[in-house]
Amino acid sequence: MNILEQTVKRIRPLDSGAVEKACQRQAMLTKPRGSLGLLEDISIKLAGIQASPFPAIHHKVIITMAADHGVVSEGISLYPQEVTRQMVLNFLNGGAAIDVLARQIDARLVIVDMGVIGGFPHTPGLICRMIDFGTQNMCLGPAMTTQQVLACLETGIEIVEAEIERGLDIIGTGDMGIGNTTAASAIIATLTGEPVSKVTGRGTGIDDQQLALKIRVIQKALQVNQPDPGDAIDVLAKVGGFEIGGLAGLMLAGAAHRIPVVIDGFISGAAALIATRICPAATDYLIASHLSAENGHSICLNSMGLKPLLNLNMRLGEGTGSALGIFLVESAANILTQMATFESANVTDITSTTCERQ
Repeated sequence: MNILEQTVKRIRPLDSGAVEKACQRQAMLTKPRGSLGLLEDISIKLAGIQASPFPAIHHKVIITMAADHGVVSEGISLYPQEVTRQMVLNFLNGGAAIDVLARQIDARLVIVDMGVIGGFPHTPGLICRMIDFGTQNMCLGPAMTTQQVLACLETGIEIVEAEIERGLDIIGTGDMGIGNTTAASAIIATLTGEPVSKVTGRGTGIDDQQLALKIRVIQKALQVNQPDPGDAIDVLAKVGGFEIGGLAGLMLAGAAHRIPVVIDGFISGAAALIATRICPAATDYLIASHLSAENGHSICLNSMGLKPLLNLNMRLGEGTGSALGIFLVESAANILTQMATFESANVTDITSTTCERQ
């Protein structure tokens, strides 16, 4: 078996015993049952992921993957392609939004070059795992080869396994790549069966005329390539991106190692669709940080049964949403493990201790 097959084979369901014990403890904490809403649900899910009724978050990592897209030559983005490389340098210099939020939650920020045009010299803090200098133009044929797809997925797996050696309790996903909302829209349209016009948004802030062009470009790419909605590898190869494949791989690795993965917005959502179509059991290990302002994100999350923690009208990417989500997941874990019970606090409990929240 290759690395991908080995990883998928290791993914197991949540630990039902830990889920039940965490649910019972939630019912005994000094608060009206259900009063902390999704925080309660997340803490119970986290217990099942870590196979412990007392889950803990200490080592937080956000992995932001960057790559360029050949489809940019079709004029679908407001920003020129060189912005991908410029923003990676901004990440490394600590000046981007994701740097600010990662520092705030005390998370390691891991930047990975999956295929940025121009490349980089040896740069401290940058992991160079380039597949190629950007994907091919998917309007003219497949964005990448099957071999490149497997390389993307296995790179994501290997990055996670390297970070585990440094300490890793939770993963946040992030992306950078001019043109990647076009690729993500194509993936989501294919895998959900929704019309391109319904899942395609404004990305970097394009106007109505450019949005119409973007929709036509995606429709052309789907017509040219005919991606198979029953084969996530085929979809990724024909209309995907290197960073999207890498993120899908790290999600599978997180699930295989029983590590929660907090996914960012639209691009991470497309990667999650790929990962969960490769291995549906991986869905249990994913937590949606927020609802992106991009049109198709709610369709994407709904198709996986994931409920976003926040709705802040964000659409930046980089991992900014996952940073905020990690804070909430850590809060959920701390509530479950550190809050007093009715008995320990000598507070009258008028509710049943029967576990009702799963």
